[in-house]
Amino acid sequence: MFLLLGFSDLSLAAQASLFVFFLLSYLLSVIGNSLIMLAVTFSPRLRSPMYFFLRILSFSELVIITSTVPKALHSFLWVGRTISFTGCATQFLFFISAAAYECAILTVMAFDRYMAICHPLRYTSVMTVSFCYQVTFCIFAFTIVNAMIEIILIFRLPYCRSHLIAHFFCDVPPMMSIACANTFNAQVYLLTLSISVILVPSILIFCSYIKILTSIFLLRSAACRHKAFVTCGSHLVSVIIYFGTCMFVHLRLDNPFSSYEDRMLALSYCVIIPTINPLIYSLKNNEMKEAIRKLHLKIVLFKLEVA
Repeated sequence: MFLLLGFSDLSLAAQASLFVFFLLSYLLSVIGNSLIMLAVTFSPRLRSPMYFFLRILSFSELVIITSTVPKALHSFLWVGRTISFTGCATQFLFFISAAAYECAILTVMAFDRYMAICHPLRYTSVMTVSFCYQVTFCIFAFTIVNAMIEIILIFRLPYCRSHLIAHFFCDVPPMMSIACANTFNAQVYLLTLSISVILVPSILIFCSYIKILTSIFLLRSAACRHKAFVTCGSHLVSVIIYFGTCMFVHLRLDNPFSSYEDRMLALSYCVIIPTINPLIYSLKNNEMKEAIRKLHLKIVLFKLEVA
């Protein structure tokens, strides 16, 4: 058994505020990401690759926040702070798989924008339906293999020093900090995996956006430039926040675990990003707003028919 300490070192008032924050964030994330998934699924106008990958992104964010926040909410009540070895490994499996999946999907979304803006004539021939499904399957297989390797590396370590996890979920840094064995080799392997999952995609996204911004500035029409900035700006904001915090937490070797810093950074990619991404991708997207409005109308009409 492990004991998730969560935010027990904070005052009761701070813990109560965080409990409300976690609860509201979880509800907003579930509602927002579910609406995006339903709108893309049932709207005939949202059939482009961009919305195909946006639906997958929303699903991965639901998995991330659902695998971490409900247990964190339970731990705020003190009675639910224990987690079994199997439960910890299961939580880690879902979290790390969805997090790596999101990194890959954000990369593919950057490639989609790159093709749409820099090579519009080739877009339909490259971003086909079969290509989208093949990429999705390859990403899924890669993330599952990556997650299984990380689980083997972390959960085969002996935890005889302490069973207290100074975090609100089972993550790499707090687990490594309580292992009573030399973790240097495991850290090297995990760093290599993190580079392939976090650093390489971020470099690819950065290169894509250099090309995209160059092409946008060459557009003669101000309206076209504005539309391109709006389309890519939301994705870029999400990428910067998500990859920035993930790099700081996971791309470090032999760096002492900081409970407070790691928990605050984990809040960004476990709670804040899944909550604000539906707003980022829908507020300035007229097609998405119209699809959500029609979806809401269909739900209301269905309820009236049932009644």
